Formats: sequence, C-alpha cells, structure tokens
Amino acid sequence: MTKQFLKDSLGWGVLLWFIGYILGFVFFAFVPADLIGWYIMPFGIIITLFVAYKFIKSKNLQYYLKVALVWTALAIILDYLFLVKLLNPADGYYKLDVYLYYSLIFVLPLLVGWYKIAKSIK
Repeated sequence: MTKQFLKDSLGWGVLLWFIGYILGFVFFAFVPADLIGWYIMPFGIIITLFVAYKFIKSKNLQYYLKVALVWTALAIILDYLFLVKLLNPADGYYKLDVYLYYSLIFVLPLLVGWYKIAKSIK
C-alpha cells in the first residue's frame, strides 16, 4: 500500500464519514430522527463527488474500485461502532436511507473514476 492510497482511501474515507456523522448531530436538532439520513444524503453526495473528483488523481479504474471498497467498509464499520453500538437508536438504524448511502459511497468514486478516465481518452 502506498502512502497516497492510504490517504485517498483511509484518510478521505474517515473524513467523509465524520462529516456525515457531524451533520447527523446537527440535523438531529431540527429534523425528525427517521428523516435525518435523507437530509444528510444530498450534502454527502455533493461532498463525496467533490472529493473523488478533486483529490483522487489516479487514471486507473481499479484504483477507484479499491478506494470505493475501503470507503464502503469504513462507512459500515464506523456506523456500526459509533451509531448502532454507541448511540443504540430506539427505532433501529438500518433502513432504506442507510442502504442507499452504502450503495452511493461505493458507486460514486467509481463513476468519478470512469468519467475522469473517459475524459482523458478523448
């Protein structure tokens, strides 16, 4: 593993997760608990696309796949530790918005990688 891959995968992955985590606490004061994920999602999509486009520099789709796998694994593990176990939500945690979030955190870096690579071929 290179230093750059660790930064792109673990560094950005933890930071993206932490941004969503903080947004969850912010929205908790204003939004019904069962809708928090839906309010965070647009911000998360924009920030994830920005990070993947601006800061991930590879021209190899496999690199984006590895980053996507690490980001997804981090999201699942950190959610479990810091939301499910620590906060123990009364109505549970795993609902449609969470599964969509896990899907997007995997797909978005791949889409950005595909776009950047296709753009560089032209």
